[in-house]
Amino acid sequence: MTGDNFGNQSQAFLDWFKSLPGATFHPDIMLEDLRDRGAGRGIVATAEIAPDTVLFTIPRSRIICPATSELPSKIPEVFARDSQDDNDDDDDFSGPSSSSSSQDSWTSLILVMIYEHLRGPASPWKPYLDILPTAFDTPMFWSAPELRELQATSVASVVGRADADRMIATKILPVIRAHADVFFSGGQEPLSDDELASLAHRMGSTIMAYAFDLSRDDDDDEDGEQQQDGWVEDRDGRGVLGMVPMADLLNADADFNAHINHEEGALVATALRRIAPGDEVLNYYGPVSNGELLRRYGYVTPRYRRWDVVELPWALVVARIKGQLGLGDEVWAKAEKKADLDDVEDGFVIEWGSEDPDSMGHVDDTLEFHGLPDELAEQVKAFLKALRKVDPSGAGSRLSDSDARLGVFLASVLGALEDRAAQYPTTLEEDMARGERENPAGRVGKALAVRVGEKVLIREAQRWVRDKLQELGPTAGQSDEPAVKRQKLRR
Repeated sequence: MTGDNFGNQSQAFLDWFKSLPGATFHPDIMLEDLRDRGAGRGIVATAEIAPDTVLFTIPRSRIICPATSELPSKIPEVFARDSQDDNDDDDDFSGPSSSSSSQDSWTSLILVMIYEHLRGPASPWKPYLDILPTAFDTPMFWSAPELRELQATSVASVVGRADADRMIATKILPVIRAHADVFFSGGQEPLSDDELASLAHRMGSTIMAYAFDLSRDDDDDEDGEQQQDGWVEDRDGRGVLGMVPMADLLNADADFNAHINHEEGALVATALRRIAPGDEVLNYYGPVSNGELLRRYGYVTPRYRRWDVVELPWALVVARIKGQLGLGDEVWAKAEKKADLDDVEDGFVIEWGSEDPDSMGHVDDTLEFHGLPDELAEQVKAFLKALRKVDPSGAGSRLSDSDARLGVFLASVLGALEDRAAQYPTTLEEDMARGERENPAGRVGKALAVRVGEKVLIREAQRWVRDKLQELGPTAGQSDEPAVKRQKLRR
């Protein structure tokens, strides 16, 4: 897109927005071209903005959703939901129902966006649709070599391209083909299946990056979205997703200065604190990791490292417990039956434990690991208690003392963290050296940032566990001899 066209489209959108009944746009803010920062469009203050200032207002009637588009009235049978579908708690990517005749809020909005796009100038949202991106940098669109750069990161397993393809094939294309007279009513030539699939991927990615949950409570995450592999999904089918002009132009950071308030008739952007002239107005996406930022929005940023996560599979912890105590599969199977647990978690999220931003949108950039998940400790504790009962003369004899059990827990988690780190083909030191040597840009650089962030987190978790083991004494996890008073697993 040429610079002039970019600016012309921005101005056309702004003129359109200001003309909407009930919309407001503060005179001391402006749309700005931020492509030199890799941020597309953004909103910048042109004069000092006082706290609690209303920056702009978007009437709900001007949000793109099934309630405001005429598409549902043209094909009501597609948008009708019966109670059985709404109550289906199916984890399948395609939503509450795989039937192409019953849509959830996620696929409904994709159909509406495709319809409004195909209407061209006849769509009342044409100036807004013109400024939405046509290409995305999320991993769903990466090549195989680029995806390999993600290595064993948490995002690598949830790219979801195959699931998205299946959803499009079962819930989007059949609807458009069955109602071609509605979707191609302007006399244009119908698109091929490949062209429609590409358009559906584009609209799905647009929704993932920009849509708001219009029915959320104010205590939810900023965008209120439910996440599933690949794209966002309203899993119970009862939420209302919508595209919100102007609100979705706000870029986001962990340290932010504005908030979107969901009011009855409008969404209102309000300044949280003083915004200086020239400062960008920034929203908040919630406490998400850099891996999740990359998956959903196609970028990473240093400040979001505070919410990086690493998944620690339960199987790695089990293998280390069995190896440490010399347990065979038969004894462990007995402990599984004996353990007093309703459900056994397959994995646990290791995270920094960083605080959320304060009421003014500020964060402390200090990174400090705050401890292992309580759920992991409780699950190990339940299995160790079971082992005492099913193998009292063997491994159970080493677990009668609370410090001995704590030592086994810590030593097993330390080993599991080492095994988790070994799942990445490269080490932290190799990645950091590559970053200093090559400073790779684009997708490779983003993947490198994600995996470095995860490996730093693993390293800090290992250091924390070693410190706890050292406090217990040199024989921690190896015998039932008393050590020091039991240490808390979280600070």
